[in-house]
Amino acid sequence: MNMKAFKTIMKVQLSHSIWMISIVITCIIMLTSNTKAMAQQKNSMYRLAKIQVDPAQLTKYNAALKEQMATAVKVEPGVLTYYAVADKKDPSHITILEIYADTAAYKAHIETPHFKKYKETVAHMVKSLELIDVNLIGFAKKPDN
Repeated sequence: MNMKAFKTIMKVQLSHSIWMISIVITCIIMLTSNTKAMAQQKNSMYRLAKIQVDPAQLTKYNAALKEQMATAVKVEPGVLTYYAVADKKDPSHITILEIYADTAAYKAHIETPHFKKYKETVAHMVKSLELIDVNLIGFAKKPDN
């Protein structure tokens, strides 16, 4: 075998080795981040809030709710997600999925000035409130772009 052929073979083997190392590193990163996400889900607190609002107060209620949700997500690290939805047939029936980092984050949340302001503002608007603690069974979402 001449020297030129030897160098070509070595370059191909080196390129293959770098490619394999890249794959291994990528897999390790994916497994590590997935483990962190699974651990966070394990400690997270999931709650459904089922609220019936006075239909005459619905616009004011929705504004107060949106303000409280936006503020909480912005300033509280332990408030992870809110999804608020209204029944299509009766928009005064609202369900909120609340996700907190853990129970301590929820307890801290209900002591914040913005949450207390929300509760005070909507006290006369809410006809009924049911809080249901739930367990996450699973989830699926498209990857972020």
